[in-house]
Order: sequence, then structure tokens, then C-alpha cells
Amino acid sequence: MSKRKVAVDITQQTLTLTEDDAVLFNASVSTATNGLGEKQGSECTPRGRHIIRAKIGAGCAVNTVFVGRRVTGEIFTESLRQQAPERDWILTRILWLSGSEKGLNRLGDVDTMRRYIYIHGCPDGTEMGKPNSHGCIRMTNHDIVELFDLLPVGTEVHIK
Repeated sequence: MSKRKVAVDITQQTLTLTEDDAVLFNASVSTATNGLGEKQGSECTPRGRHIIRAKIGAGCAVNTVFVGRRVTGEIFTESLRQQAPERDWILTRILWLSGSEKGLNRLGDVDTMRRYIYIHGCPDGTEMGKPNSHGCIRMTNHDIVELFDLLPVGTEVHIK
């Protein structure tokens, strides 16, 4: 039985979905401004093997705003951004990651899921291909919608 896997390449700032070594999807992403790291509060992107623990936002409109993994009722617009310029916009879909490597990214103060690390959409025009997040993996709204529909919960995600 074939198995889909996601690889996030920090150096290249890309995300690639494969199945049986065939590339099904590839996109430019944006990882943490602070680089790689697993510690709670570091605002770094965690390394290693993870799984998608939950998929949030199925059927939501593009630019739906999430806070605490809940729909706020807002749809992102530039005027909304001007009202809250420092807000970390989590839009459209969320793939919530859970670490699979005890001591590296699972349990204790390095737990990816407890750090609320996601693959998620962000405002259109956000530059991809360079680190610019608070630890999550940002994608364009178009790309997160496409990826979301290709992945079941439990899919392996390797961040390297």
C-alpha cells in the first residue's frame, strides 16, 4: 500500500508531497524567522519527524481567520490588516502538527503540538521562499487549500 509523505526543506523553503517517490505537490513556504529549534517559546520551526494530528477549516472560505484554531467570523482583508498590523494571521486551513520523536519534538518543553505548530495559510502577497513566520510553516492560501485536500490525518511530515 502506498503512503503519502510530506517533506519540508528549511534550506530551500519548500514543501513537497510524495507518494511512492513520485512528486504529487510542491510549493514554496515560509518557516520561522528565528530558524530551527524545538523549545517552547523559541518561535523556531521544529525539526524532525511529525504527523498531521488534525485538519481544521475544511469547507471554510479562502481568507477565513482563525484564532486558537477557531473561526473568528472574520474574512481577512487589507483593511483588517491595517486595524491589527502586528497580528499573526492564520488563514484558510490549518494542518496541526504533532512531533513523533520523544525528546526532540514530542513531550516536555519541546512538544510540537503543545507549541501549536501548524502548516497554514497566510495573507495573499506574503513573501514565500524565505523565513518569516513565528515557528509555523506558512503557505499561500491557494497552496494550503490544495495540500489540505490531498492529505489524511496521520500523514508523516519530515522537517529538515
